[in-house]
Amino acid sequence: MNRAFWKEAVVYQIYPRSFQDSNGDGIGDLQGIISRLDYLQKLGVDVVWLSPVYKSPNDDNGYDISDYEDIMDEFGTLHDWEELLAGLHERGIKLMMDLVINHSSDEHAWFAESRSSKDNPYRDYYIWRPGGPNGELPNNWSSIFSGPAWELDEATGEYYLHLFSRKQPDLNWENPQLREALHKMIAFWLDKGVDGLRMDVINMISKVEGLPSAYHEGLAPGELAGGGEYYMNGPRVHEFLQEMNREVLSKYDVMTVGETPGASVEDAILYTDEDRHELQMVFQFEHMDVDSGPGGKWNVIPWTLKGLRDILHKWQVGLADKGWNSLYLNNHDQPRMVSRFGNDGEYRVISAKMLATLLHTLKGTPYIYQGEEIGMTNVKFPLLEDYKDIEILNMYREKVTEGGADHDAVLQSIHIKGRDNARTPMQWDATDNAGFTEGTPWLKVNPRYTEINVEQALADSDSVFYYYQKLIALRKKHLIMAYGDYELLLPEHEDIYAYTRTLEDEQWLVLLNFSETAQTVELPAKLAAVKETIIGNYPDEPAAGERGTLRPYEARVYRLGN
Repeated sequence: MNRAFWKEAVVYQIYPRSFQDSNGDGIGDLQGIISRLDYLQKLGVDVVWLSPVYKSPNDDNGYDISDYEDIMDEFGTLHDWEELLAGLHERGIKLMMDLVINHSSDEHAWFAESRSSKDNPYRDYYIWRPGGPNGELPNNWSSIFSGPAWELDEATGEYYLHLFSRKQPDLNWENPQLREALHKMIAFWLDKGVDGLRMDVINMISKVEGLPSAYHEGLAPGELAGGGEYYMNGPRVHEFLQEMNREVLSKYDVMTVGETPGASVEDAILYTDEDRHELQMVFQFEHMDVDSGPGGKWNVIPWTLKGLRDILHKWQVGLADKGWNSLYLNNHDQPRMVSRFGNDGEYRVISAKMLATLLHTLKGTPYIYQGEEIGMTNVKFPLLEDYKDIEILNMYREKVTEGGADHDAVLQSIHIKGRDNARTPMQWDATDNAGFTEGTPWLKVNPRYTEINVEQALADSDSVFYYYQKLIALRKKHLIMAYGDYELLLPEHEDIYAYTRTLEDEQWLVLLNFSETAQTVELPAKLAAVKETIIGNYPDEPAAGERGTLRPYEARVYRLGN
């Protein structure tokens, strides 16, 4: 058992724009976060992951960075950030910063130089290509945010690559001067005391040489295609990460997690095997596509427990000996987990606790997204104008305005999968704007804030909040939660996810009902060996003879004995 802090930690993600506003401008800020540090301490988390707070024109809410070494005016100043870091450290909480280095903003000084002329020293910091003789794009890749991944720059007559927004030009990692500049920037923050780095789409930094067009059967001439096979997990990505580790990361006691869309279990082992000196863990997205049809994210299909369980099981087994799992069911880019995988109506509290039990009893490091710990839900804004996310707005324009798709059907998919579900302001109390701001919030508050808020949760001893607090406290007490071996039980059950965790002579049994009806568990030997209940999400304990029946969305964790 190779113990490490980051394996035993619980991480809490803050989306600063939506957490707490301190000055009435409707936008969350650093002083707002500082005012809520005692709340985070009460919850018991070990690490705060702060989504980007750097200088940015906010085309993609801070993931388009114009100055890596300064703070966005809306969020505060570098002094405010230093106060936040000190406040976290005083409470025994570490700080993980977002590292967005696949791309910058087109308003970054590097890009301003790069686009000024073809022979500028910074030209090669980005990926430029000429178009075809008849104005064809350099290749047929589509942007992840819809439309082509290339933008013509009139000044030099060439195109630059942007896998995301046109205001997010991709950096050219083939350039050693660029990599050195990025290493210096990372050291700038680590020298200030940052404890961890979450690396945005880090597996996209290496592109296949020549940037070939993507092809698939039935592709029409001139039609755009994804192209992910040419920029996800590319040919030099491990070389680049090992260099970063050698030159910077290895010189600090730092926690690292890479966001790796499209990564397989085999890829994840390469990224996170401790002997390879790259990253400590990755965010994979296979389980986040469990309700995506052939048309991708917005082609919403029903998910099944078997589909979700099979994916989670594959990753649990695949990274059992080498590598490490990140455990999450929602974040700033994903809808609220209780609405997606639980029941946000009658069983909202019970199912939120059940999903929390899953995340905190699998093997890996659990990540809590702000509001998850009080059971915040998706929002169903009736008007498109209520949404702010660039991905939503671009998709709607492409599908409805330009493509003629049905407005109501597309709005329904936004209600289910849109990123703004996670970005509505944090619900602190039942006063105007949920206590988030005294001004007009940048994004409307979820109307359910009057019933779902922190004040209500803290006043109710049986709330989702206190259940999370118990799970986190258990993790600090029991090494089995971080290091215990995982074994799946009842692999074909349509509604129950059951497994054991085993560490030396201790074994726990985890039983989770994913349905709104009672379910029977056929595990007589295991149930007969129950010695005590570790935690459960119903207030009353079932009698010994009734342990084989799980109530709607029930979660139980038992300690077993011989």
